[in-house]
Amino acid sequence: MLKNFLALFRSPDLRKKILIVLALLAVFRIMAAIPLPDVNPEKLRAFFQANQFFGLFNIFTGGAFNNISIVMLGVGPYITASIIMQLLTMVFPNLKEFFYEGTDKERALFEQYTRLATIPLASLQAFAFLNLLKSQGIISFSSPLNLIRDVILATAASFFLMWLGELMTEQKIGNGISFIIFTGIVISLPKEIAQTIISTDPTRIPNMIAFFVVSLLIIIGVVFISQGQRKIPVSYAKQVRGTKIYGGADTYLPLRVNQAGMIPIIFAISILMFPQMIGNFLSASHNATLLRIALTLKNFNSTSWLYLIIYFALVCLFTFFYTSITFEPESIADNLQKRGGFIPGYRPGQTTTNFLSNTSRRITLFGAIFLGLIAILPIILAKATGITTMAISGASILIMVTVAIETIEALEAQLIMREYEIS
Repeated sequence: MLKNFLALFRSPDLRKKILIVLALLAVFRIMAAIPLPDVNPEKLRAFFQANQFFGLFNIFTGGAFNNISIVMLGVGPYITASIIMQLLTMVFPNLKEFFYEGTDKERALFEQYTRLATIPLASLQAFAFLNLLKSQGIISFSSPLNLIRDVILATAASFFLMWLGELMTEQKIGNGISFIIFTGIVISLPKEIAQTIISTDPTRIPNMIAFFVVSLLIIIGVVFISQGQRKIPVSYAKQVRGTKIYGGADTYLPLRVNQAGMIPIIFAISILMFPQMIGNFLSASHNATLLRIALTLKNFNSTSWLYLIIYFALVCLFTFFYTSITFEPESIADNLQKRGGFIPGYRPGQTTTNFLSNTSRRITLFGAIFLGLIAILPIILAKATGITTMAISGASILIMVTVAIETIEALEAQLIMREYEIS
């Protein structure tokens, strides 16, 4: 491990890539430390203590929403735009063909549409959140122009972060957007751990130890499941051309247990945020009925078992939904047949399609339950141990593990490629 780590910095090109990524992340952290004007820090702190669910949103901003910085939206609008564009490929077959089977130029155009969709989404999110913060007295605007100024500032900063993420991705050592989210989570961990240790009553030290031990076991479980896959054997028929024989090789088709990644959790969080947001908006009303509705909506949070059940169900539902979009058994079966490949024991065509579809459903069921448990286990653990100062969630754990694994794999690929170049 140490040898591989040192090898990263012995290669000038690879060292340059790593330093560029670190420099861009430093720019992001500097921007995350610059708050918007007219923010009341005390009311902001009280708001987050009373609305812990917004801590989940803070994850996808890379920790920038916590202090209402100029990059308070983070890369959230870009992630939303990417998800919407992927969903549109399911609705419009031409767009799907354009994205999956188009030329490099056409795919670049698809990416450009995603970037452009980020701007109105960022503007709407900025306007909604700023008005929510205004209704809670966290931020004040002396005139409508100040609100417009902050909306433009937050939108531009979010777009700039998207560009930083793309610059990092170009270095080919990992996904830049993931790096931004990962950095925000990791930087907040030491502070949260220290706060947990300091604020824990000495009589509850066993609870704290149990909390950290179970958290570690959850992380280990995420690593194993994230790497878990079903290898379906694939054989290719031999082809004789003249005096030469082509094909005949055996390989496998990997089906990951968690094919959907963290997208289902993002979808579930987005839906569960609405009651809290509406409740916060209505709480500024003077109408008794609206105030009762606001109280009911605000009580729908992670302390409620109904909330946990719905959260688990939504994650499972969206896991099946997203996997059905991204995994197409019919297309895979057709491609295998065109290339002379087949799954031993199954006829090419519809039989192969049915086998892949059934196998995918069984694996996805396991993956959906896994994702659902990862989403709610940290919340249940916090309730059971009484350790509530740690805001780390299942989404945080999944993101950290996924980004770490992808980065290690990308760096190893870069090292192997350079060894081939040297030899």
